[in-house]
Amino acid sequence: MVWKPHVTVAAIAERDGRFLLVEERTSEGRVYNQPAGHLEEGESLLDAVCRETLEETAWRFVPEAVCGIYLWRHEATAQTFLRVSFCGHVDHHQPDQPLDDGILATHWLTPAELRQHRQWLRSPLVLRSLEDYLAGARYPLGVLSHIESGQAP
Repeated sequence: MVWKPHVTVAAIAERDGRFLLVEERTSEGRVYNQPAGHLEEGESLLDAVCRETLEETAWRFVPEAVCGIYLWRHEATAQTFLRVSFCGHVDHHQPDQPLDDGILATHWLTPAELRQHRQWLRSPLVLRSLEDYLAGARYPLGVLSHIESGQAP
């Protein structure tokens, strides 16, 4: 059996001191998460975070920097996740667009609200990536490379 981590992306979008979160239904119940999801085959990390944010929130996300890269193992399922968190802004909302299955609502929450309800967060990566963002962690998008098959490195 070949072991592979799940590669995921997440968007950190701030507006007036509040952060865009999704409330979603999972096998563990209702939880809060940044707009996030899995990298799809042939997709760049930047394309993935923009797509996931639009699908889960109906907001267009414009990435500005990488806030962190995290490796986390979910103890209950023994699955490992490699998550790239991006910070940026949202600039166009499509309120009539249906949200992904499992997404119950979107919210703009303060860091204090997230810290107070950490038991409702999908994973420790939600608060960790937010804390890193608040601490000023920013890495240029140029640290990421997406090399297509047949392209010279």
